[in-house]
Amino acid sequence: MTIAEWCVFGTVMLYLLTIAPFKVIGFPRFDNSKPRDPAFFEDPLRARALGAHINGIESFPLFATAVLLAEFRLGPQRLIDELAVLFLIVRIAYVFTYLGDRPTLRSILWNIGFAINLAIFFMPALRNHLPF
Repeated sequence: MTIAEWCVFGTVMLYLLTIAPFKVIGFPRFDNSKPRDPAFFEDPLRARALGAHINGIESFPLFATAVLLAEFRLGPQRLIDELAVLFLIVRIAYVFTYLGDRPTLRSILWNIGFAINLAIFFMPALRNHLPF
């Protein structure tokens, strides 16, 4: 497996690990028979963790598709790997800014992550114009 493919796996783990600790920590109050109970997420930190989790699920399909398409269409693997690692780092920072209630920085990081996805996605089309 390539580094970029491991980053795809890492993004799945990231969005799962974004919400799981809050369910474990809130265990006396968290009822697994009602995992989407709005009352559990009334706490602002839990609500932000849920928001970061949902956004991770929403951002995953484009990232996974971009990586697989770029690799399938023989984009430069080193660049795909580097951008995938950068995306994962940006997503980790995004989660921390979401949990830390920093909406402006969070939006900036989301846009950077989206731009990285676009760069990976369109890399096969631009590979003849890249300097390597």
